[in-house]
Amino acid sequence: MATQAIGTRRNAPALDAQPAVARSSAETEASLVALVGEIVDLDLAGLRLCWRNHLGGTSPAHLPKWLLARLLAYRVQAAALGDLDLATLRRIRRSSSGGDPDPVSAFTPRVATTRDGAELKSGALLLREWRGRMERVMILKDGFAWNGATYSSLSQVAKAITAVNWNGHRFFGLRNATRMRLRQARHAQ
Repeated sequence: MATQAIGTRRNAPALDAQPAVARSSAETEASLVALVGEIVDLDLAGLRLCWRNHLGGTSPAHLPKWLLARLLAYRVQAAALGDLDLATLRRIRRSSSGGDPDPVSAFTPRVATTRDGAELKSGALLLREWRGRMERVMILKDGFAWNGATYSSLSQVAKAITAVNWNGHRFFGLRNATRMRLRQARHAQ
């Protein structure tokens, strides 16, 4: 399997033209090993071309070369050999968290907190005036409610209100108590 160099760019390596069903497992494994080995040596343009040829569509533009190469190698192998099943993914998540979380949910919900770690109590109301209108956000046990919708973070609520990305704590004026004391001490001098 040869790659062709054009200037500093390399064309993406290709699997054999035969369909995967017609090839034996040894041939498939050998061509897959060769392809993954060649992915490591590709430049960014070659990685994007390989992504387009083997996975279709365009590659994620925001990924750096090292991450794109790893993701491409994984996705090519998953396409050829099959991806992990749900039971295996759950087992990996359980073992990486160090405990045995709820088997129904792969991730445990977090309690809403401010930056300094103080918990926001369920039932509390956050008020913010935005463009002449008073916005009210209710703190729930598992998120935040605004205008009949539930959000998992204050940043999502702030974005829904303003249509612009905001830091939720900053938007609603939830500041660290230490920072507030330092600011007050500076103004007192």
